Amino acid sequence: MKLCPKIILEGTRLTFKTDLAFALNEHPRIVGPRRYRYHSPVVSGEWCGFTNTPWGRGLINFAPEEETRARETYATWVRLFELLCYYSWIVDRFHISTRAWQLEHRGKDLDFAWLEDRLLPLGFRIVFLTRSPDSFDAARQRRLLVSGKPDQYDDLDLFRREQDTLRRLVAQSRLPVLELDISDNDVPGAADRVADWLEAAGGLHFPA
Repeated sequence: MKLCPKIILEGTRLTFKTDLAFALNEHPRIVGPRRYRYHSPVVSGEWCGFTNTPWGRGLINFAPEEETRARETYATWVRLFELLCYYSWIVDRFHISTRAWQLEHRGKDLDFAWLEDRLLPLGFRIVFLTRSPDSFDAARQRRLLVSGKPDQYDDLDLFRREQDTLRRLVAQSRLPVLELDISDNDVPGAADRVADWLEAAGGLHFPA
């Protein structure tokens, strides 16, 4: 059967979501063996395409006056997923992250039931990446070696609080969820555990 998993990676910063996205996108048990590299899609709700500045606003941290634009962007993404349903999609943060940010910064809880109603029959699943509170500092030190904006990692308590909020929101989702502890920083091992889960739960193929 054709491999066409659909994975949404959620989690606060420093949980290595993007690293895992790339690892999953080249994992032979998830997307098949690769004899050469090609551009299987990894997309992200973190893309800050609403403003013409680095680290600007986008689908997660949009301003109140951009809410209609954000909703239209979500509708566009899900329509693309529906049209290309027999393909693999790996999404690095999506609607759960939007709910968490908008709750924290605007006090507004957005209703994404309509979105999950359309994601569910496509076979989308959530991998919720977490880490223990005391492991954030080591993750920050590792990230600072490559970060172009190191000051975003100054307040680790912010990430710990956001993780609690995300856990509550993920629990409300109708999509199947795997909570995955990345405290050991073992991204290849995490990719194997996602592959195990997808194989066991029938998440590698389009729903029958």
